Order: sequence, then structure tokens, then C-alpha cells
Amino acid sequence: MNGLKKAAKFMSDHTALVVIAFAVVTFIWPAWMGWVNHAWFTDFATNKFTSQTFIIGIIMMSMGMSMTTQDFKILAQRPLDIFIGAAAQYGVMPFLAYTLVHLLHLPADLALGLILVGCCPGGVSSNVMSYLCHGDVAFSVGMTTASTLLSPVMTPLLISFLASGATVQIKAFPMFVSIIETVILPVAVGFILNATLGKHEKFREFQQLMPAVSVLCSVRASGEN
Repeated sequence: MNGLKKAAKFMSDHTALVVIAFAVVTFIWPAWMGWVNHAWFTDFATNKFTSQTFIIGIIMMSMGMSMTTQDFKILAQRPLDIFIGAAAQYGVMPFLAYTLVHLLHLPADLALGLILVGCCPGGVSSNVMSYLCHGDVAFSVGMTTASTLLSPVMTPLLISFLASGATVQIKAFPMFVSIIETVILPVAVGFILNATLGKHEKFREFQQLMPAVSVLCSVRASGEN
């Protein structure tokens, strides 16, 4: 167990090196990560469950295992902070992308792609970074959820405004179901495990390994992107 703890600490302390190593291996042998996009089934909202979906769920569960009731009490007292974070998400990023497009004189296809990325909500990567850097995970998950729920309205509106009338169709209901399935439910499972087993020494030892699991899952989830 001590050896696993040391390896876990190394991976969480050197996340960038682990990511670069996996990127190099994937670049040389791209088929090695092909299993990540294997489709298992489709849910009632037409969301495809792939291996990547389950990997993201494991990451979210590991985050939930680091949360306590106190985290959610504090989060409930900070709705303004979440609003400010979501507002910054749709204020700073889209207009920064727009500024870069014009400063760099990008061609139309690249310009549209950059603006699209800038107008999209924050994904699970921000939650992972908060978790690995010992940040406010509960707040990060809350802000990601809020910005994702706003995205069916904000993303097409901003793209239309910044990209000369370009339109993007977003299916709101499948996105809402997806955020529940891949973020909220796994976090809830992890939180319940922590609340019920957190006093057991074996479980606390297992928790110490979860940052490394999140690092490995993160590089695998992005391996085919």
C-alpha cells in the first residue's frame, strides 16, 4: 500500500508529465486508445454511453469522495459566487476568443472553431484540476453545473453574436440528462461513500489513491480527443 501511495502522490504532483507521456504514446500508437470511444449503449435521452463516459463518471465519483456535508453547506451560502463564475464563463472566454480571432487574423473556419470553444461551458477538466490542486471542488462542480445548464441558451446566442450570425443547434434535454448522469450522480455516490465509510482507516487509505486514479482517467478520457 505504501508503494501505491507513493506512486499516487507522484502522479498527482506531476500531472503535466503524466499527461505529456500519455500524449506521446498515443501519438505514436493511436490505436492504443481506441477503446475509449467504444459505445456500450444509448440512454433514454439518446446520449451514447462510451468507455469515456464511464471514465468521466469515475473521476466525478473520486471528487465526491473528497467532499463533506460542510462543503455543500458553504456552497449553499454562495449562490452569488456561482453566478459570478458562470457570468465570467460566458463573458471573459467568448470575448477573449473573439479578440484573438481578430488579433491573429485567423481564417473563417479556424475563427469559428475558436469562438465555438470560447462560448462552450466549462467541462469536467476544470473540476479535475480543482481536485488535484486541492481547490474548492464543491464550488467548481457547482459552477460547471450552472454554466452547463445555461449553455443551451448562452452558447448559440453568443456564437450568433460573435460569429456573424452562425448558428449552433443544441439539444437541451439530452444535455441536461447527461450532466446528471456523468457529473451529479457520480459525485453524489462518492459523497455518500465518504459520509458512510469516511471513518474507516481502509477507506481513508483508498481515498489517498483517488487523485492518481483521476489523473489516469483524465489522460485516458482525452486520449481520443
